[in-house]
Amino acid sequence: PASCCVDTLSVNERLRIILSYDLNHVYQWREVELNVGLTQLSFPLTSEPIQGTYNVVVQKESGTKLQHPFTVEEYVLPKYEVSVKLPKKITIQDEELKVAICGLYTYGTPVPGLVNVRVCRRFSQSRSRCYGKEAEAVCEEFTRQVNVRGCVSNVVKTKIFQLKRKGYKMKIEVQGKITEEGTGVELTGTGSSEITDTMSKISFEQVDSHYKPGMPFFGQVKLVDGTDAPMANETIRISIGGNKYEDNYTTNEEGRVWFSIDTVNFTDTSIQINANHKSELNCYDTDWVTPVYGKAAHTATRFYSPSKSFLKIEPVSHTLHCGSNEMVRMHYILKPEAVREQKEIVFYYVVMAKGGIVRAGTEVHPVGDGELIQVFELRLPVGPDIAPLARVLVYTSLPSGEVIASSEDFRIKNCFANKVNLNFSPAEGLPTSDTHLRVGASPGSLCAVRAVDKSVLLMKPEAELSPSSVYDLLPVKEIRGYNYREHHLEEEDNNPCVKLNNIILNGFIYGPVSPDGEGDAYNVLKEMGLKVFTSMKVHKPRLCMEKMYQRMSAPMYALSLDAIDHVPHIIDHGPLETVRKYFPETWIWDLVPVKSVGSADLAVTIPDTITEWKANAFCTSSDTGFGLSPTVSLRAFQPFFVELTLPYSVVRGETFTLKATVFSYLTRCIKVRDTHSFAQQGPGKRPHGPVATWLPIQGRQLIGP
Repeated sequence: PASCCVDTLSVNERLRIILSYDLNHVYQWREVELNVGLTQLSFPLTSEPIQGTYNVVVQKESGTKLQHPFTVEEYVLPKYEVSVKLPKKITIQDEELKVAICGLYTYGTPVPGLVNVRVCRRFSQSRSRCYGKEAEAVCEEFTRQVNVRGCVSNVVKTKIFQLKRKGYKMKIEVQGKITEEGTGVELTGTGSSEITDTMSKISFEQVDSHYKPGMPFFGQVKLVDGTDAPMANETIRISIGGNKYEDNYTTNEEGRVWFSIDTVNFTDTSIQINANHKSELNCYDTDWVTPVYGKAAHTATRFYSPSKSFLKIEPVSHTLHCGSNEMVRMHYILKPEAVREQKEIVFYYVVMAKGGIVRAGTEVHPVGDGELIQVFELRLPVGPDIAPLARVLVYTSLPSGEVIASSEDFRIKNCFANKVNLNFSPAEGLPTSDTHLRVGASPGSLCAVRAVDKSVLLMKPEAELSPSSVYDLLPVKEIRGYNYREHHLEEEDNNPCVKLNNIILNGFIYGPVSPDGEGDAYNVLKEMGLKVFTSMKVHKPRLCMEKMYQRMSAPMYALSLDAIDHVPHIIDHGPLETVRKYFPETWIWDLVPVKSVGSADLAVTIPDTITEWKANAFCTSSDTGFGLSPTVSLRAFQPFFVELTLPYSVVRGETFTLKATVFSYLTRCIKVRDTHSFAQQGPGKRPHGPVATWLPIQGRQLIGP
C-alpha cells in the first residue's frame, strides 16, 4: 500500500483528503479527524498502477488547501553505491586533480571489482564530423582494481586539459563505472569539477546599510579562494575613498575579517567601503584565461538625526544556537540639546520572528555626557520561538521629540521546542532478530516514525526530512517593508515640508541639501514591518521642492540613490538453517504515542535484508509543538549469507542466468557445500550432487554458470 503522512496542523478541525492523478480524483477521505495534529492513512495501489506523479490534497474546513506530490514508478534498488569524489572547483592554476571512485554495499562493506574511470574536458564547440568523440572532448581514461576499502584513487595531471586556454568548457567531468567481481553487475557514478579563473573572492557578509556619524561602523568580509575554501592568514585592505580610512586586516581560519571604523569626522552623504586582496595581472589575451583576484565595494549612506544623537546595535558574526544566551551590545550617544535636563533614558526593545512580535521590554540607562559613546548589553535568550531569524529593534524617544532607533538581524540555527531523539538497542543485529527502537519526545507527543532501506535514499536523497526543509514550509519567516502581495500599506508623510532659506557667507549663497537615501527612524521601523502611530519625530524632514526649483538657477549636486525595494520574504547455538524472504523497502511506518515519562519503546523484528536501515521521526505535542529527530541507523548484517543476482523481470519460457554469491565475513576459513550447484554439462545430462568448497577469510564465492 501507499501511505502518507498529513502535514501538522495547529487547529482542531476536520479535513477532506484527496488522492489525485492528472487532476482526476483517485480516492478520498472525508471528515478526517486529527490526533494531536496527526493522522495516518493508506491506500492500496493496484498490481499495475498508472505510473507518474500523484498528489495528496488536504482541504481544511476554511477552504485552504495543501498538497504534496509523490511518484509511482518501476525501479530497481541499487545493489551498491558508487561515489565519485573530486573537488567541486579547481582553479586554472591547479596542476593536479585528485579523483577517487568508491563502491560500498548498503551494509557498509566494500565492493570488490574493476573500476573504469574517464576524466574529460569538453570543447566549447565541436564542429568536426571526421573524428567522432575525439572532437568532443580531451579525455584521460584508466582502469584499476579496487583496494581493500573498495576505492580507486588517482592524481590526474591537469596539463593535458589546458586549464588556462579558452575554447573549452570550464568544467572537468568524471565518470566511474564499477563492475562487481563475479556477478558482472555494473553501476556508474558521475561527478564534475568546475574550472574557475577566480583566484580569490571577497564578499561583505555583514555590513551596515547606513553610517551614523560618531558611531562605530561595523562590517565583516570573507575571503575565499576560487574553490570557495576559506583563505586564512591573508591580508585584506579595507579603505574608504577620499583618504578617510585605510588599514590592513588578516583573515582568521574561517577567512573572515571583522572591522570597526570610527566615523566621528565623517560628514559625506555616503561612503564607499572597499575591500581588496591582490592586484590583478595587467594583461589580456583572446586565447588565454586571465586570473582574477577578489575585490568588493559597499556603499553606506548617512543616517539622519537633527541632534546628532544615535543608537546602534552591534551585530554578531556567528549563528546563534538554541539554549544559549547572547549578550547583544548597544552603543548610543545622546546630545544635551536632545535630552535636556533628563538624567536617565528608557530604551524599548522588540524581538520579532516569523513575522510577529515574540518579545518586548525596556532598559533604563544614564544619558551620558553627550560626547562619549555609552554601551549597555541586552540579554537575548535563544530558543525555537525566534528561529530561524530574530530581528531585534531598539528605540527611544527623546524629550526633544526625536525618535532614535536601530535594528539588527540575528541568524538562529534551526531548532524545535519538542526535543525528539531515536536510538536502536542494539544498533546492529542479525536478520529476523529482535531489537528495540526507543523514541524520546515531550510527554504526550504523537510521533510519526519511519525506517527505510538505505538503498531507497540513494535513489532520492533530497527526499529526506530535515530542519531546513521543515522551516522552509513556514508561510512567513520575516516581514520587511509595507508591501504585501498586491497591497501597498505605506502612508504618506503629512508633516509640513521645510522651507528653503538660503544663507550668505563670505559672499556665497548656501542652500539646504537633502540627499536621497539617507536613513531615519521611520526607515528602521518600516524595515521591521512595523506600522507607526506616533506624534514624535520619526521622519527626516522634507524640503519644499517646488520652491527650491523656482529659486535655484544652477543644478544641485546631490547624491541620489535608487530606493531599495523591500519585498517581504513572505527547517552459542548449533547450526541453524534460515531462509531469508522478507525484504521490504519500508520497514517501519507507524504512529507512536509517547508516554508521560517522555519516551516510548517499540519492539521490532529486523527484516531479512542485509543493509543499513535509516530511521527518523517527527512528533507533535499540544504543549511543545513540532519536533524532528536526527536520522539514526541500524545495521542488519550477518557474517555469512547468500545473495542472488536476478534480472528485474522475465517472460514465461525465457532462459536466464541465475548467479548466487556466497559472502563470508568470518575471521577464519570455512568449508561450504552448495546443494544446488549445476556443473557444466551437455544437453540432457543430469547435474552433479552437492559441491563443497573452501571460503577464505573475508571472502566470497560465485555459484553459477
